[in-house]
This record gives sequence, C-alpha cells and structure tokens, in this order.
Amino acid sequence: MELQDIIKERKSIRGYLDKTVPKDVLNKILDISIRAPSSKNGQPWYFYVVTGEPLRQLKQTCEDRFVRSEAAPEEMAHILNEPEKGTVYRDRQVDIGKRLFKVMEIERENKDKRMEWMKRGFRYFDAPAAIILVGDKSHPIEGLYLDAGLVIQNICLVAVDFGLGTCIENQGITYSDVIREIVQIPDDQRLLAAIAIGYPDDSFPANTIISPRENVEDVVTWCGL
Repeated sequence: MELQDIIKERKSIRGYLDKTVPKDVLNKILDISIRAPSSKNGQPWYFYVVTGEPLRQLKQTCEDRFVRSEAAPEEMAHILNEPEKGTVYRDRQVDIGKRLFKVMEIERENKDKRMEWMKRGFRYFDAPAAIILVGDKSHPIEGLYLDAGLVIQNICLVAVDFGLGTCIENQGITYSDVIREIVQIPDDQRLLAAIAIGYPDDSFPANTIISPRENVEDVVTWCGL
C-alpha cells in the first residue's frame, strides 16, 4: 500500500478476530517501526509483546480490578486526567464516545452495557496480542513521551500494511503493578502506553467508526507564503 493510503486507512480497532498473530509478523512490524526518529537518536523505548497465557492473566486481573473499582497505582494517576470541560478537546472526546455508543447500541442510561464496554478496554479489546511500551525513568519525561509517540505511530501504520489493526490505549496500563508482576517489568522502566494489535473483526460495529478531523485551514497558519 502507498503511505498516504495507509495513513488514511488507519483507525482504532476495538474488535478482533480470534486469530493468532505470528511472532515473525510482530517482529517485522517492530523492526520497521523502530526506524522512528528520536531526539538525539536516543531511541528511549523498549517493548514487551504479550500473548497467550500471560495476556489472558493480564486481561482477567485488570478487568477484575476495574470491576472492584480499585484505584490505579500512584505512578499511573496522570493517565486518568481528562481535558477541561468547555474546551474543544473535551468536546471531541465526548463526540467520539457518542459515536461509539451509537453504533454499539449502548444507551446512556444503560449502566450494564456501559460497564461492559469499559471492561473491554481493560481486556485490550480482546486482541490476541498487546504491545506494552516502556521507557527508562532516567530519561527526561517530556522527551520520552514525544519519542514514544513517534514510534507508536509507526507501529500503527506498519500494522495496517500487514493487514492488522491496532488501538492505542491508556486503560491497558492503568494497573501498572499487575503488568509489572505478570510481564516482569522492572521498576526503573516507566510504562508509557499499551497497543492492542490483531486481525480486525470487520463485523464488529465499533470498527466502522472513522473519527473526524478538523479542516486543515482551521489548524494551520501560513507565514511567508
């Protein structure tokens, strides 16, 4: 596929086929993706690819913690921050939520369905694999998140070229203590993001959603042209 087509086709996939992604495919995706740029070529990223029994344990334990309304560890408190009410960023967040609930037929007052939807996020949307991205805590955090974003974008785009879908999510790293224990992530590594990855289930309603973008005229100022 052409790069422009891949960028346009990529979207968040929240429903996956029960089909294993071969290790060599995941390895190729990461091998290509780590060509991402990074500040001063620091390459401050490391990946844990979780499948099989460890992933099953992660899904079950994280979902159980959520159902019991257990708080996230202090190190992950920042990922629960929401855009300020009254801002366009909050409006966009609410809009995509409404779109998802509409296609999934989740009524606002139906607490059971809303809970089931939230639980999916803690199960990595039932994907057959999850990529946990971490970075060294000794690295400046601002640069760490910038560089992480670059390599995450690569992963999501390259995955499309391999016929796979992805969903970047914070829910998947909310209970960092669970992840550290099951995946054996040391304390000197900072959990940055989780990426659900697998073969898209085209019959899953939420996968039809293509989130809108602003017009380029509304987000660009030209100087000297």
